[in-house]
Amino acid sequence: MTLQTVGPSAGTEIYNDAVGKIAAGQLSVVDLFKATAALDGVGNKPLAAELYKVWIAYNGDSPLLYAVYYNFGVALTAVRDFPSAINALRECTRLKPDFQPAYVNLGRALEDIGQIGQAVTQWLALCNTQLAQVNGESVAHKTTALQQIGRVLEGASRDDAAEDALKQSLDINRNQPEVIQHWISLRQRQCKWPVMSPWERVSRKELHLGISSLSLACHADDPMFQLARAYSYAVNSIGMPKPVTRLQPINGEAAAKIRIGYISSDLRAHAVGFAMTDVMETHDGENFEIYAYYCGINRPDATQERIKKAVHQWVDITGMDDDTAAAKIAADGIDILVDLNGYTKDARTKVFARKPTPIAVNWFGFPGTMATPYHHYIIADETIIPEADEIYYSEKVLRLPCYQPNDRNRPVAEHAPTRAEAGLPENAFVFCSFNGLQKITARTMRRWMTILGRVPNSVLWHLAGQPEANDRLRAFATECGIAPERLIFAQQKPNPEHLARYPLADLFLDSLPYGAHTTAADALWRGVPIVTMPGRSFASRVCTSLVQAAGVGELSVPTPEAYVELAVEFANNPEKMAATKAKLAANRDTCALFNTPGLVGNLENLYRQMWADYRRGTLPTPDLRNLDVYHQIGATFDLEHIEALSDNAYVALYREKLAEWHSCYPLMPDGRFWREAKAEASAMGAPHLAVVA
Repeated sequence: MTLQTVGPSAGTEIYNDAVGKIAAGQLSVVDLFKATAALDGVGNKPLAAELYKVWIAYNGDSPLLYAVYYNFGVALTAVRDFPSAINALRECTRLKPDFQPAYVNLGRALEDIGQIGQAVTQWLALCNTQLAQVNGESVAHKTTALQQIGRVLEGASRDDAAEDALKQSLDINRNQPEVIQHWISLRQRQCKWPVMSPWERVSRKELHLGISSLSLACHADDPMFQLARAYSYAVNSIGMPKPVTRLQPINGEAAAKIRIGYISSDLRAHAVGFAMTDVMETHDGENFEIYAYYCGINRPDATQERIKKAVHQWVDITGMDDDTAAAKIAADGIDILVDLNGYTKDARTKVFARKPTPIAVNWFGFPGTMATPYHHYIIADETIIPEADEIYYSEKVLRLPCYQPNDRNRPVAEHAPTRAEAGLPENAFVFCSFNGLQKITARTMRRWMTILGRVPNSVLWHLAGQPEANDRLRAFATECGIAPERLIFAQQKPNPEHLARYPLADLFLDSLPYGAHTTAADALWRGVPIVTMPGRSFASRVCTSLVQAAGVGELSVPTPEAYVELAVEFANNPEKMAATKAKLAANRDTCALFNTPGLVGNLENLYRQMWADYRRGTLPTPDLRNLDVYHQIGATFDLEHIEALSDNAYVALYREKLAEWHSCYPLMPDGRFWREAKAEASAMGAPHLAVVA
């Protein structure tokens, strides 16, 4: 059979080849769909419809004939041959009465030729027969059941099955932010790249608009979208609860002691608990009263006991609702409430929203801005938030010499394991990274494989995830030309035992955009250098702050290329490695990183400054204007690859999109970025609305 005059010449070769295979019985349904898609791709829709007709003529007994008739009807609709489309779709419903999409398209085709009554009849047939049991209640029950399935499977570490259940729930209703958050988090900890993998029912933008702030910190080095995303979460998930009434007067009184309340779900054997214990024990009891409000799991341990003994009062608010917890904090007369959770698991942000204290502070528990109207300050340092980067934070930035606390009295197991006991080769150079798998991105993993490729007698020692995730990383290594056995996975151990095995590693490799924080401090405490590089966001700059505070700032380099080169140089230069380790050991007891009394003294001065601001009536007011616009704009970007942009290109990207937005919807001027302290940032073209307004 040869081509007759059917339409434009584009695609005739595709058509003739397909027709020849049809006649020979060699064109499957899948191949048919590929051929018609190719014809659509070259703009020859009439020829695509013709090809369906030819295939149907030769394959009348195919079990998939109904699907071909359906696509044939869609193709005929595209060329506006509505009568033929109606016949094709009716044949589809005859062949497979339970194929629901055919009724939808058939009704639309009937509507297009003016047969409104018949169109409605088709749609009613779908609703009253095929979908009779589908209603709001049944849909809600199914999505809820799928959510519960996903939750239980996630808790049982069956991540892949949990991910599938949550995806099914999103297929039914994509407007489920909490489900999107968990779906993304599951993909991150399974190292499924690209993490943001949209499908027909859910777009990449919708995934971005639903991502949790913590997952976003792991995913993208985009502090402006992180600010906007935190703001959106606060508005939509926290809301505007009614403030509680403080029983004690707070009209600028000069209290004998400033009452500090720390609220956290992690005041236990957890990275936050480990780091904060020494702080609690070191506070000045003469001038401060320290209260701890715990909202975590009921699992007492030695770390929690130390904290309980150190504070003036320990209050477990886990079983209290938000109103009761806020009322308790207000009744205690707390002056400054410190949020050690931020947007992390079991946080009680709604307690802060009830404003039980005159001052609220964001510190340490969450690496980023809270973007709420009730968090007044964020505590950082000069490295983590340089002055020009204050535009990315809603809170007023106050700084310590080094932002991160550490416990000088952390216990280390007496038994120092050997490399053989840890499953490590005796004579290899051991790179390690003890961050969670959720912090690994494809870009970071590729850098690590480049390093292993340039250091032949080396291995990468990493904390283990689920077996499937470990296998996925081994497969990635193989694709990069690295033998999979060079990836060695360390099982989880109690913290004292984990600290004891650190010296088996030669060099820690940091991740980006979410780097090592308390993990980095552990490495440096145990004498293991860490190679890092700062990004733009809070989470990407902490490790640089830590190595500087440990007196080895040379371990932080400015570019990915320099990161790879420095890691390779350490592996090939034993003298350089020995000198750096000796420097770490010499600095350990005197450096800023482990100077808890110095940190606490500076922290208490910041508390005094906050209290003075409050008494003067100069408490900062978070500026949250226009962040809904940034949220919409940032969600359109390819966040997975934004790290590759230079700082100037990153700023230009936002400025371009803001200008487009402003041309249609004029933006609210934002004085926050034109204050004198922000003049330099604005002059540099900081990505804020004021630069285009």
